[in-house]
Amino acid sequence: MANQHMTTAESRSELTLRGVLLGITITVVFTAANVFFGLKIGLTVATSIPAAVISMALLRGFKDSTVQENNIVQTIASAAGTLSAMCFVLPGFLMIGWWTGFPFWTSFAICALGGVLGVMYSIPLRRALVTGSDLPFPEGVACAEVLKVGSPGATATAGGAEDSRTGLLAVVWGSIVAALFAVVVATRVFASDVMQYFRLGGERGPVSGYDFSLSMALFAVGHLVGLWVGIAMLVGAAIAWVWGVPHYSAIAATAGDAAKLAADISKTQIRFIGAGTIGIAAIWTLLKLVKPVASGLASALAAQRARNTGQAALLPRTEQDIPITFVGLTMLVCFVPVALLLGHFAINGGLGDHLWALALGGLAYCVLMGFFVSAVTGYMAGLIGASNSPLSGVGILVVIGAALLLVLGVKPYVPPGLEKALVAFALFVTSIVFAIGTIANNNLQDLKTGQLVDATPSRQQWALVIGVIAGALIIPPVLEVLNQGYGFVGVPGNTHENPLAAPQAGLISALAQGVIQNNIRWDLIGIGAGIGAVLIVIDEILRRVTRHAHLSPLAVGLGIYLPTSSTLMVVVGAIAGAYYDKRAQRTAKPESAKQLGVLLASGMIVGEGMIGVVIAAIVAFSGKDYPLGLVGNEFATGPAIWIGGMAFVVIMLALYRWIENLARRGNGV
Repeated sequence: MANQHMTTAESRSELTLRGVLLGITITVVFTAANVFFGLKIGLTVATSIPAAVISMALLRGFKDSTVQENNIVQTIASAAGTLSAMCFVLPGFLMIGWWTGFPFWTSFAICALGGVLGVMYSIPLRRALVTGSDLPFPEGVACAEVLKVGSPGATATAGGAEDSRTGLLAVVWGSIVAALFAVVVATRVFASDVMQYFRLGGERGPVSGYDFSLSMALFAVGHLVGLWVGIAMLVGAAIAWVWGVPHYSAIAATAGDAAKLAADISKTQIRFIGAGTIGIAAIWTLLKLVKPVASGLASALAAQRARNTGQAALLPRTEQDIPITFVGLTMLVCFVPVALLLGHFAINGGLGDHLWALALGGLAYCVLMGFFVSAVTGYMAGLIGASNSPLSGVGILVVIGAALLLVLGVKPYVPPGLEKALVAFALFVTSIVFAIGTIANNNLQDLKTGQLVDATPSRQQWALVIGVIAGALIIPPVLEVLNQGYGFVGVPGNTHENPLAAPQAGLISALAQGVIQNNIRWDLIGIGAGIGAVLIVIDEILRRVTRHAHLSPLAVGLGIYLPTSSTLMVVVGAIAGAYYDKRAQRTAKPESAKQLGVLLASGMIVGEGMIGVVIAAIVAFSGKDYPLGLVGNEFATGPAIWIGGMAFVVIMLALYRWIENLARRGNGV
């Protein structure tokens, strides 16, 4: 019986060459878009569902195409898309003046080694957190439902092929419209934002302001994160710009340009308050997870002991992971180059006298902290979804831990002047742990999808490794193109007029510098932590006394930390998305209608993100800030604001009306 079962499994299309190639192709597009928006607003979005829809639409012409093969495609694409969160750490090397660009092989090695370790770490956690728990895995379940509806076997009963075509239509038109709008913005015929900074009284009075970025992708991010995350970000923006910036600018009592003063206050003071809020929220989240994570690990060890009885070959196909011996060997193979990288980094940084301590100590930190972070982020992905998992908060704790260990164990024994090298080493260790965590965060979500569509875990785990390698290959060149085309806020000597904010990288590098150089603004971080503590209480109360309302402290912290150009349009998108979902409830297939909205939003992110990368390349090669500009500054700062603002509103209304009509015709995904 077992042999018959295995024969059936082997004859089914699952891990195929065409699926791998399609997954890698989608990876290139989605990773580039995710890197761009991770640097622009400090958020990345899940790519599983749009990748699944594209796969179903493109593979439906093959008679032997299966839901499991489509699942492999989305697995590869989502793994690489999640690895794009490395843009939260790597630009920090430029911000501290250690790198001037992104060295390909070093950046690739960080992403690839950390990513593969993330896959290996997540394998023993699968049984505990996926098959042996009642965690909801909201994004994994949603992706599985999309795959089932669009699978060949669903065509007769649920219009599977037609549904996948309609979903692809939503993604494609969302991409096209957002890309075209971004191109017009690049010509300066449409303004890039609607902003105003002002003083509240007198030439030395407090300052404040607002900045609505006319970005369809930011709007789409709001639709995807939901109403309550949007409200939380609005609360954070209000704390920063209704209280924080006016308060500290009033203390400074400095005359001059209001916009410049507001930017300086936001950068040097408000962002540390936001860091405190994010940090305390991350600690609270981790504390709540200690007990369930410990229980999950115990279950994983028990499951592995059962496998070691010699009956592993008789396990059902849907329970067969990559063999644990191979998992352990792969880990050991990865540990060696990680130690070599750390040692090479130490020598080049002038820390060669402490080579063994840094190489072996750094490796131990990566190994132990990496497994801890994998368990925590994997559990959080199961609890609240990979997109909502507070990876940035985990990154903050990891970099502070690494920096404190260097201060205690190495700094007293090195000569003055090597502080920058210690900061860079802390970032290097953090980047490896972060790669481990971001992949584990995503992988368990993918494995949940696989469980629900009857996939083979081992084949899906190999697909995850392929996705990691593909993402690691594309991330460094995309980062370099964006660095040349836009630059990043906080990088010494940056001359670009509109650099990308890279908020997470700025925060993590600032914390590493502050701890090691002992000049961190602990007072401001303390104020932020106090705000975070109050928000935690409010959030817990809301969750207990209401059905849906909550106030995520992490999202509030992001709202405090990020500039309003990165948050206000997200808030608008969240409100619009909630209104669309409410109207979708009146259609014949409410969940399908809502899913079309998700696909439209995903398309807008991909379209604008890809055009952003292309425009960055044009800027880099031309050496001009506005190589596509058709009008001068007078038009761009005047009529273009009103023209662009009105065009944005009209286009968004038209897109929502179109997608709503598709849903009402009963062709929702």
